[in-house]
Amino acid sequence: MYRFLFSRQWLTYLGLAILFAVACVFLSRWQMSRLAETQAVIDLVNRNYNAAPVPFSQVSDQFKQLGSDHEWQQVSLHGAYDVADTRVVRNRPLNGQPGYEVVVPLRLDSGQTVIVDRGWLPIGNKEQGKPDTVPAPPAGDVTVVVRLLPSEASLNRGAPAGQLAEINLPTYASQLHYPIQTGAYGLMASESPAAATTPTALPMPQPDDGTHLSYALQWLAFGVLMFIGFGYAARQHARNKAIDAAAEAAEAASTAQEEGRDHAEAQRVADAAAARAARFVPKKRRRPTAEEEEDAILDAQGYR
Repeated sequence: MYRFLFSRQWLTYLGLAILFAVACVFLSRWQMSRLAETQAVIDLVNRNYNAAPVPFSQVSDQFKQLGSDHEWQQVSLHGAYDVADTRVVRNRPLNGQPGYEVVVPLRLDSGQTVIVDRGWLPIGNKEQGKPDTVPAPPAGDVTVVVRLLPSEASLNRGAPAGQLAEINLPTYASQLHYPIQTGAYGLMASESPAAATTPTALPMPQPDDGTHLSYALQWLAFGVLMFIGFGYAARQHARNKAIDAAAEAAEAASTAQEEGRDHAEAQRVADAAAARAARFVPKKRRRPTAEEEEDAILDAQGYR
């Protein structure tokens, strides 16, 4: 009944099903790799975000080129802010509210200068495109604990004087008359002495696994369903062929009988074809008789 599976047409269908299943496996593996990357980011944040701060001298190279495993690491800095070169970074929403971030150069005791992101400010009401006020950092020597973040990619967009389109450190450096570290900047966690007014502290990132795992399982399910669909189509094709063959054999047997020929062989063929077709007909479940239903009720009530 299933010899048709070896035909060119059905072998082509099978090949396409296999190709689709292989593609689903690759897509599932890709989603799993995305999940692993997301979990690696979550582990990195959990590991570094609240770890004990280390002095600048131990990680000074990270400000030149930040290693991925040092992102969000806390670093203790000591120096003085260069308030005159403060910049406001545009288009930095927080909790759905538009606003800015404030970045300020910090001249360290070692003579190097790093950029500190002091936090977030809402959009202003006095003048469009600017915050109403930019809180000044503490004057004089200050100890700042920051979390390391990499320089952002350039968006190739302009910004008004005193503002930046993004925290792209090479762009920032081109506006200053002294060198700064351009591999990483610090997101402020605390500063001492504390200023009377400070920008809003940016919250800890809350990454999640997303939907990568569910997508990976869905792709695998699609691959399995393709073979289930292929099997169902093959069974339906075999069923239709068996029914057609049974009908043709029955008609041939009837014709032989009407013509008065020996129709024994034709009837045998018809019976065999009908038996093959009957295999595809689901057996009907017999309904219980009234007596069987009455006995079941008595059993349930404990009378038997």
